[in-house]
Amino acid sequence: MASYGKWIGGGLGWVLGGPIGGLLGFMFGSMFDGMQTGVYQYQPANDGGNPPYGYGRTTTTQTQTGDFTVSLLVLAAAVMKADGKVTKSELEFVRSFLNRQFGTEVSNQHILLLREMLKKDFDLREISSQIGRFMDYSSKLQLLHFLFGISQADGFTHKSEVDVIETISRFINIQSGDFTSIKAMFVKDNFKNYKILEITPDANNDEVKKAYRRMATKYHPDKVTHLGPEIQEASKEKFQELNAAYEQIKKERGIV
Repeated sequence: MASYGKWIGGGLGWVLGGPIGGLLGFMFGSMFDGMQTGVYQYQPANDGGNPPYGYGRTTTTQTQTGDFTVSLLVLAAAVMKADGKVTKSELEFVRSFLNRQFGTEVSNQHILLLREMLKKDFDLREISSQIGRFMDYSSKLQLLHFLFGISQADGFTHKSEVDVIETISRFINIQSGDFTSIKAMFVKDNFKNYKILEITPDANNDEVKKAYRRMATKYHPDKVTHLGPEIQEASKEKFQELNAAYEQIKKERGIV
């Protein structure tokens, strides 16, 4: 297990339990024997089946790189399968995306795991609910940004994939305004820049400035330093989209 944690790019904690742990256990067999016991044991809450699901123990620490990476790969598999098929060209587009984010060597390792996940059926609601319960919010925002990037890896906006990402967003407990903001960075819209700032076009100039400061704090790359330099570097793309939206609004309004 330790060697696999190093291979995936960081520590593995809460993903070794629950539905994600079950998926990994099915894929890797004896490598994860016994991981469903102990403090990470998955225990569905008696809440009528509605998320979030309960667990034997929650974590209050920041998300580890390995937990984030596994979560990204399993959710990426769900997005890629959204239209009922996964093509070789689509997989190559995702490989290219991962190369840009993580580098070739790490990307090749991720693709091997992704290929296995694409072969498996899993409950998206349970997987997403586990991520929603354990992952810190800044990491979830970056995860959502990655998923939109993957959904457009072939240069097109696929409604079925966007619908799956919206479902994931709901189950990992992303606020609706944050989902709309990140979606606007990828999906064309007449009010894109305002949606990125989580405001409407009728906001006054002071409200625009306050919104930018609030979003700059939320999306600052320093929020994900705990995920490692590669993901922190990738998070700058989201921050740059925010800055570009703000600069365009300032230009249109003559704000100095």
